[in-house]
Amino acid sequence: MRSLYSTRRTWLHGVPAWVKLLALSVGGTVLMLTGVLVQLAVAAMIVLALLLSLGPAGWRQWRMLRGLLIACTLIAGFHWLAGDPAVGVISALRIMAASMLALMLTITTRFDDLLTVLETILSPLRRFGVPVERIALGIGLTLRFAENFYAQWQRLDDAHRARTGRGGGLRLLAPLAIRALQTAERVADALVARLGG
Repeated sequence: MRSLYSTRRTWLHGVPAWVKLLALSVGGTVLMLTGVLVQLAVAAMIVLALLLSLGPAGWRQWRMLRGLLIACTLIAGFHWLAGDPAVGVISALRIMAASMLALMLTITTRFDDLLTVLETILSPLRRFGVPVERIALGIGLTLRFAENFYAQWQRLDDAHRARTGRGGGLRLLAPLAIRALQTAERVADALVARLGG
C-alpha cells in the first residue's frame, strides 16, 4: 500500500511513537474542550508552525492542506448561512488543527511502530481472552487504508492533471474505488497467507 510516511528524516521522526500518539490524543481532547475562538486560532497557528518545521516532509503536504482548508471553509460557510458564524469558525479551526496533528503523526511514524504501540495499549485485554494482535492489526490497517486512499487519489489527480491541465474532481471516483478494492484484495490475500486463514 502507498503510504504518506516520509523517509526524509525530521526532528519528529526521532520522537517515540507512543509519545506522538499521546500528544495527538491529548491535543485532540484539548481542542474539543476549548470553545474560545482566540485560543483555537492560536492553537491552529502553533500546529501549522510545527508542521512546517518538518521541512520538505511537511511542505509537500500542501495539497492535502488545501483540500482540508476548502472543506473547513465550506463548514464555516454553512454555519454562517445558518446564522452562527462563530460556531463555524470554531469547528473549522478544530478540524484543521486536529487534522494537522494527525498528519504529522502519519508522515513521521512507521506502521510497525504504530502497531507495536497499539498492541502494548491493548495488552491488558489478553487476560480476558481478547485477540489483541488481531485488533491492533485491524486498527492499524484502518489507519493505513485511510492514508493509502488519499495517496492513491493524489496519484490519480496528478496523472489527470498532467494529461488535461486540470484536476480530476469527481471523475476520479470510479478509478479510485477500483484501486481501493484491488488494494484491499491484495492485503486480504496476504493476511490469509500469513495468518493461515
